[in-house]
Amino acid sequence: MYSSSKGFTLIELMIVVAIIGILAVVAIPLYQGYVAKSQVNRAVGELGAYRSAFEAGLAHSKPISNETLGYTPSTLTTGNLATEIATVNADGSGHLEVTLGGKVHPDLAGVVIRFERSTVGEWRCEIDPSSAPGWHASYAPGNCTVL
Repeated sequence: MYSSSKGFTLIELMIVVAIIGILAVVAIPLYQGYVAKSQVNRAVGELGAYRSAFEAGLAHSKPISNETLGYTPSTLTTGNLATEIATVNADGSGHLEVTLGGKVHPDLAGVVIRFERSTVGEWRCEIDPSSAPGWHASYAPGNCTVL
């Protein structure tokens, strides 16, 4: 009598588990890097949105504060409504600045994102990762300078 075996052998199952383990070892760090990069991009985009309100305040000679900017603290930053994100100098230059923290990837905690405004109204994005030892250059958006 001939009986056919159905199913997988133990060796076949062990090989499949080993392959899945190898794929996970490669994929998880890549995924974490993508998460960190997307969080930096999100924080840069959120901060950049306040540039137009900053310009409008300067154009109308109004004081610039979190309230006049319409600032809403992000879950990715350490900011709150009591801590001003804008600084204006007498010559018209200034900056918008936030520090990453809160629900951000652990490698990004402490990174400072700043939009610097020149006296002629040109904006420049700067990132200071000196307080974040886990920072990788790949996290930086292409339009920002890493200090």
